[in-house]
Amino acid sequence: MDEDGAQLGVMPTREALEIARERGLDLIEVAPTANPPVCRLMDYGKFKYEQGRKDREAQKKQKNVEVKGIRLRPKTGSHDLGIKKRRMLEFLRDGDKVKVTLIFRAREITHPEVARKQFDMLCEGIEEVAIIEKPPTFEGRTMTMVLAPKPVADREKAEKADRAPAAGDQKAAKGGKAGKSSAPEAGEGKAAPAETDAGNGESSRSPEDPGSVSAPA
Repeated sequence: MDEDGAQLGVMPTREALEIARERGLDLIEVAPTANPPVCRLMDYGKFKYEQGRKDREAQKKQKNVEVKGIRLRPKTGSHDLGIKKRRMLEFLRDGDKVKVTLIFRAREITHPEVARKQFDMLCEGIEEVAIIEKPPTFEGRTMTMVLAPKPVADREKAEKADRAPAAGDQKAAKGGKAGKSSAPEAGEGKAAPAETDAGNGESSRSPEDPGSVSAPA
């Protein structure tokens, strides 16, 4: 193959080398196990440089995932548990894993249900942010659990799905208010007809009406 990937056909090695020298390129064997072997004309120095640059850019984009630690006790209160849960969610949103360790002392290990209840409270409502990489398991006198962050694409989809119903409710509420304000109330904007005296055609008004005028006797 030439530098553009076009097939040059089967030829002796000496002829391929001559073509490479004429074009100022290198003859690189890319498939030595094929029959016949496949070679390509290329600028090998330029190829190595571009390959190294791509590798460096890929390393820059990669994030070093750290494992953060959260420690609990069976007697950890609900308030402290809520604070630790907020810290745990911050770590997960930053792309780090979280290892939750609950330490037993003395006879506390005889009540593992207390520990599992605390783990359940930590995992409640985090499905959109994290996955349970390692469920709660005993390790000596401790119980550990490992949580891993969800991929960013999955989290964005979940957030969009949550925002969609809220936006629909807001539009529906605005539409309801507009419908109410545009509909006139019954009788609104219509003046009551004045009653007329059948004898002289004059309109009769109440004496209490400030706009009425009394006729002379």
